[in-house]
Amino acid sequence: MIVFKTNAEIELIRKSALMVSATLTEVAKFLKPGITTKSIDQLAETFIKDNKGIPSFKGYHGFPGSLCISINNVVVHGIPGTTLLQDGDIVSIDCGVYMNGFHGDSAYTFAIGNVQEATLRLLRITKESVLKGTAQAKENNRVGDISYAIEQYCARENGYGVVRELVGHGVGKKLHEDPQVPNHGKRGDGKKLKEGIVLAIEPMITLGTRDVYTLKDDWTVVTKDGKPAAHYEHTTAVRKNGGELLSSFAPIEAAEMANPELNSSYYQKATATV
Repeated sequence: MIVFKTNAEIELIRKSALMVSATLTEVAKFLKPGITTKSIDQLAETFIKDNKGIPSFKGYHGFPGSLCISINNVVVHGIPGTTLLQDGDIVSIDCGVYMNGFHGDSAYTFAIGNVQEATLRLLRITKESVLKGTAQAKENNRVGDISYAIEQYCARENGYGVVRELVGHGVGKKLHEDPQVPNHGKRGDGKKLKEGIVLAIEPMITLGTRDVYTLKDDWTVVTKDGKPAAHYEHTTAVRKNGGELLSSFAPIEAAEMANPELNSSYYQKATATV
């Protein structure tokens, strides 16, 4: 069942979503080769709690971290641990924050140092596809319009794999609500969109095959061919003329550009800032 939000509730979700953006900004300042994914997680958890938030992911169905940290061919749900970041890695960081009775949810993929040009292009296209999807999050459209826009841009126009086993979702008092938002589909399919719906739109796109599998830890999802994957996500409110972003990439980008260990050249080529 879809839970509709009032404008006042959407403003509370915005506060949670912007705290996610602030957390990812702190992460962007910290990232460099040689640090463990656990140290990134600890930084984020401390920041969230210091700002009177609760990490949405910590303990969710038993997940042990405050962040999902997914490196290279890991699509999503990477568990923080002793793995060291290396020059040339890409790292997708998914974060949720619970504040004032509501969750915010967002993800961003970072390039560490000398990343291959083909992988940087994957990041750019995936990031741009978030806007393609959110533009369709408007009243009287259907979920399939969002799905189609992302698949059209990533798969048909740019030849990338669109993961089908993982989807976006509604977000609010619960971290995952109806409706599910696949990144593939047909125009006019799925549930009708109305104002008051808040969605987490999150393309998960691969450089090679769209096929994935889950490791024995029951969390970590990796590409079947071992090629890189990118993941970006915005919390988005459905509005009359298109989705309204409740999270923001702008402060994350500023921190990314200021960190000499990160490669931000890919998104400066983007047609729009998301």
